[in-house]
Amino acid sequence: MFATLSDRLSATFKNLRGKGRLSESDVAATVKEIRTALLEADVALPVVKQFTAAVRERALGAEVSGALNPAQQVVKIVNDELVSVLGGQTRRVRFAKTPPTVIMLAGLQGAGKTTLAGKLALWLKSEGHTPLLVAADLQRPNAVTQLQVVGERAGVRVFAPEKGNQGDDLDQASVGDPVRVARDGVAEARARQHDVVIVDTAGRLGIDSELMQQAADIRAAVQPDEVLFVIDAMIGQDAVTTAQAFLEGVEFTGVVLSKLDGDARGGAALSVATVTGRPIMFASTGEKLEDFEVFHPDRMASRILDMGDVMTLIEQAQKAFDAEQAENMARKFVEEEDFTFDDFLAQMQAVKQMGSLKKMLGMMPGMAQMKDQLDAIDEREFDRVEAMVQSMTPFERKHPKLINGSRRARIARGSGRSVSDVNELLQRLTEAQKMMKQMRRGMGAIPGMGSLPGMGGGKKAKGKAPQRKKGKSGNPAKRAEQERLAAQRAQESRGASLGSTGSPFGAGTTPEEDAQALSQLPAGFEKFLGR
Repeated sequence: MFATLSDRLSATFKNLRGKGRLSESDVAATVKEIRTALLEADVALPVVKQFTAAVRERALGAEVSGALNPAQQVVKIVNDELVSVLGGQTRRVRFAKTPPTVIMLAGLQGAGKTTLAGKLALWLKSEGHTPLLVAADLQRPNAVTQLQVVGERAGVRVFAPEKGNQGDDLDQASVGDPVRVARDGVAEARARQHDVVIVDTAGRLGIDSELMQQAADIRAAVQPDEVLFVIDAMIGQDAVTTAQAFLEGVEFTGVVLSKLDGDARGGAALSVATVTGRPIMFASTGEKLEDFEVFHPDRMASRILDMGDVMTLIEQAQKAFDAEQAENMARKFVEEEDFTFDDFLAQMQAVKQMGSLKKMLGMMPGMAQMKDQLDAIDEREFDRVEAMVQSMTPFERKHPKLINGSRRARIARGSGRSVSDVNELLQRLTEAQKMMKQMRRGMGAIPGMGSLPGMGGGKKAKGKAPQRKKGKSGNPAKRAEQERLAAQRAQESRGASLGSTGSPFGAGTTPEEDAQALSQLPAGFEKFLGR
């Protein structure tokens, strides 16, 4: 969404690089470019004026004139002001001291409230809560049915005593009372011990007094702990007018941006927090129920300035990658076990759980300059590779070197791919195995790392020819025996390594040997050894 704004700001900062000092004309030109970029992004004019005035004042002050790198200091100033415009700090949900916590959703029709209700419920469920969805939108045709479908996909219970408008109800009074449904929903949550209630209310194609009065009546009836205003991030300048009207009519406590994955210019996100004084709490970033995240102003500012969002990437990886799986990979790395197709498949499935590959790569710093390469990525390649690996037998996955021509042909037929595709996949695995071996050798070359079990490195012994590694048998029984003996030798090697650390003060040395080694150290060095 912020691609155009990000490109304009990056080009502006590029003109400042290499300058030892910034003159008033440099600052004025930079501020003018920033103003133009913000206006083109549909940011509200009052926000643009406030933003550029703050940047100009700080850029002309001692903060920049005394900096070693004025260009980087200007980038920091713009980043700080962007964070301020976006709300300053991350705002969390305020949970009630006595459950249930009531969260009411309000907004225009078409903003995505019903889908967002399911996303919010799924997120709360992942955080350990037991949410209940209440279908209080009885006027939009089939809104109740849609919420029930979304709730079923999210695995969350839906309270829907009224069917609402089924598309043929002309008399809106016959569809039910949304205020009573909302009140009964809170009572139902209290009786069934749900700790969070999410009330989905009706929207309109435009702002009118009937909508505002109905929303105000629901708020008075259920006394919500949070009123979240759901706004379409693609509506541009209209966002400010809509947000102010809802603030006066409903008095919301936080904002949720929907459709943040769209291709609009994103002015709503940069305007609504400053204009209303209410923080942006959540953002919907895709069509799937999982495409929902807490809004962090500092991280969003980093994305806009093409500095990446590594923290969000790390959080997603922590959720996707299993701790036991990571520990198993670390053990294989240390013990010099080969990377197999089982490991390859597990890693690939974990990456898929993190979401869109393009979105993940887009969170890396500097990736805005590689938009064409990101757009060229075909994420269906994951499915094709997974099909080929799934077409292998368990033995073939563990021993890929034994996959001969006939096996490759069978794997190609089973996965609907060509033999050349299978060959390419095998080559990829070979390259991954080589890379891991190189990493092990590199760590072994680091001082102090050579003593770790399984880590190579160090200088080769003079006068000794390298011993050729014995090949592995193709017979499954013989191969199993070879692997058992190899594991036994590795265990004995680790025991020997732990018995003697390679240090002059390691285990297995006598006090006399320690004293002799200590006397060879520089004068005064012994105080660092704790002796």
